[in-house]
Amino acid sequence: MKWFSINGILTEMKRIRWPKAKDLFHDSGICVVFVLFLGIFFFLCQLVSSGFLKLIGM
Repeated sequence: MKWFSINGILTEMKRIRWPKAKDLFHDSGICVVFVLFLGIFFFLCQLVSSGFLKLIGM
């Protein structure tokens, strides 16, 4: 099969639209902000739930 040859792989790599550095940093920044937001959200959920459990005596 031609696709599994070195020339086939190089041809497919040339067809790929690789992201520009600006797009890569922008998308990575969005991902980092989203992960931080979720981390803070779940931390606050844990604080609220543990406070509620202490309040009811568990």
